[in-house]
Amino acid sequence: MRIWNHTLEAAPPEGPCVVTLGNFDGVHAAHHAVLELAASRARELGLTAAVVTFDPHPSVIVAPERKPKLLMTLPQRLEAFRAAGMDLAWVIPFSRSFSELSPAQFLQGLQRALAPRELHVGRQFRFGKDRAGTIESLEEWGRAARCEIHFHALRAPDGGHLSSTRIRAALEAGDVEEAAALLGHPYALTGIVVEGERRGRQMGFPTANLAWEQDQLPANGVYVTEVSGAHLPEPRRGLTNVGEKPTFEGRAVTVETHLPGFQGDLYGAHLTVRFLHRIRGEMRFSGVEELRAQIARDVAAGLGWRPNGS
Repeated sequence: MRIWNHTLEAAPPEGPCVVTLGNFDGVHAAHHAVLELAASRARELGLTAAVVTFDPHPSVIVAPERKPKLLMTLPQRLEAFRAAGMDLAWVIPFSRSFSELSPAQFLQGLQRALAPRELHVGRQFRFGKDRAGTIESLEEWGRAARCEIHFHALRAPDGGHLSSTRIRAALEAGDVEEAAALLGHPYALTGIVVEGERRGRQMGFPTANLAWEQDQLPANGVYVTEVSGAHLPEPRRGLTNVGEKPTFEGRAVTVETHLPGFQGDLYGAHLTVRFLHRIRGEMRFSGVEELRAQIARDVAAGLGWRPNGS
């Protein structure tokens, strides 16, 4: 997959293409279905499958006080686009001047660069200054540009509306299994392992302290996770604590993962931690011995956990 980081004005002509566009925060199950459909249509028509997205998130520029806690980094989004079959990912730098473009100006730039023959978007998609671009304006433009416009209802497995907001709510409630069902895959934090306070090692349960890269954390608590990275020959079952360590009067949130049976050194490693199941919420203990006993129970529960009780 090729990656563009061009402004609307600087992008070279590439079309004709089958295009899908949006913020794609989380690249959830419905996003993925639209991406795969666009890729499939491009193959059928012998065209380039192109996805257009924006970085940073538009709210960072136009309404920073309402900026959501993002579910994915840009590299994660790009990898999801590649996995869905995209040939080209155009990451438009979102700036104040870009936010001032009218819907017509945006579509003119899109037409010049990609010459879309089909455009696939969610029904809630809005674009241009003050989000003035609507389904109706896209349809009008499509007729003039000879581009078929396809609107898709982004539905969850339960039939409800599927959005990044709903996924964030599930994570904030600690329901990582609900979040996985909506995403189509487990929620993942990525980051570098950094030096911690080594309390876990002192208690016999060494942990990898993750400097995570995403905005959104699951609710404080202990989770069964799957951990992968270049330093690990294969994914491993982990026990991850998200929280402030109240037993030690902690004030800062940390993400610490214990890998039962692992003996290596992970400092400096870049890891992916996928959240599978919540064992319990965060608790305060009377002392180290009570905490050590609970961690042992958590490890046993984590090693014994199976998806859907299997």
